[in-house]
Amino acid sequence: MDGQVLENGVFLFPADQPLTANDVEEFISINRTRAVEYHHNMELYVGNHRILHHGWKRKGPDNRLVANLPHYIVDTYNGFFTGIPVKVTLDENPDSNLKLQEWNDTNSLQDKLSELSKQTDIYGRSFAFCYQDENSETKIAYASPTEAFMIYDDTVAQRPLAFVRYWESQTRALKAEVYLADTMMTLEAESLTEQPDQPAFGFVPAVEFFANEERQGIIDNVKTLVTSLDKVLSQKANQIEYFDNAYLKILGVNLDQDGDGVPDIDINGNQVIYSADAAAKDGVIDFIQKPDGDAMQEHLIDRLVTMIHQISMVPNLNDEAFSGNASGVALQYKLLSMRNMAANKERKFTQSLRKLYQVVLATGTIQVDSEAWKKLSFQFTRNLPANLADEAQTASTLSGIVSKQTQLKTLSIVDDPAEELRQIQKEQDEQVASALRNTASVPDYLKQEDDTPAEGSSQVDDE
Repeated sequence: MDGQVLENGVFLFPADQPLTANDVEEFISINRTRAVEYHHNMELYVGNHRILHHGWKRKGPDNRLVANLPHYIVDTYNGFFTGIPVKVTLDENPDSNLKLQEWNDTNSLQDKLSELSKQTDIYGRSFAFCYQDENSETKIAYASPTEAFMIYDDTVAQRPLAFVRYWESQTRALKAEVYLADTMMTLEAESLTEQPDQPAFGFVPAVEFFANEERQGIIDNVKTLVTSLDKVLSQKANQIEYFDNAYLKILGVNLDQDGDGVPDIDINGNQVIYSADAAAKDGVIDFIQKPDGDAMQEHLIDRLVTMIHQISMVPNLNDEAFSGNASGVALQYKLLSMRNMAANKERKFTQSLRKLYQVVLATGTIQVDSEAWKKLSFQFTRNLPANLADEAQTASTLSGIVSKQTQLKTLSIVDDPAEELRQIQKEQDEQVASALRNTASVPDYLKQEDDTPAEGSSQVDDE
């Protein structure tokens, strides 16, 4: 195979060579190897941690506790990033923007974008691809890196060369679909077959979404810490359960009053250590003391939890440090690391979304200019507790300094600033029309809402 795999898992292939079935199979084999870590990340997210699959102990308590912080980290960060829907607008052309919003709603773009974001946090990457359904309408779907990958050319630009989706049939035979810019081919029985009935987009109909060039997920750097936390919690539970079975020691006390050599009370199976040694100076009846390592264990647990949040850069919002700071500068500083990480992810997602719309608009099925992808506006809003009074004050302060549309963008309750401006203009026009109709001094012809002559008025011909 003439292709290569970069350190971040990006697949490259010579731009001047045709892609063969052997090449595709080699790339699939490499991706399957990498998918082992992808599956591990997903297992961490869903709570199926490795400690649950260790061999069982033969003796003593064997608790298996899972502290599923990866699930908390991924969902918290994804809600912070896409909890408020991304605003995708085409501001210069209201009619085109309306058609664009209809297509976004029809394709449930916000839901798919949220899933793309979550998969990126778990795996480090995800893919969105375009297709046309039976009604020749352009649709989008998403795929995880466990079942798909992108091949780029080996030029400096690293342009998409092919998008591959693969699976196994019921007979365990490998099958795949290879999407190129001008055609789509299927891989079956170790051969590539072109599908002439598939629409040609003019671009590879897929886009890779990622948050950083290293293609690292948000939990990649804390996996060992999570494993250690599971182990420490389980051991602590084992120790607590073990020492709950405390032994009562009875030393130097004669429980055999009738002289038959058997204690007068039943101590068998009751976790009692008994000795009536006459040499014992003083009788002792108490429980055997257990060694106390609770403080050390609690310190380690607290340290692991703190480090997991620090290294993942997703703070623990349930921490006491956030109490009494629901808004303001103090909260902003506590969220600074997560905001910086989200800002970098936003730049990468904006780039990927623009490429996706370039493919979508090239089909011509949305009745929007195919070059409109260059003029699209993407607004990501961090999902923080909103203080509408502060937002309104900020928007009011910006009056006369920035445009009305920029003012509206500062309000979290406004989903589409361009549409909101049209609604404002419509309300103003209706108010003016209503005022004219209700003013006695205004001539009748100004009070009419349409070209229909008012009752009792005469219409004069041009003649």
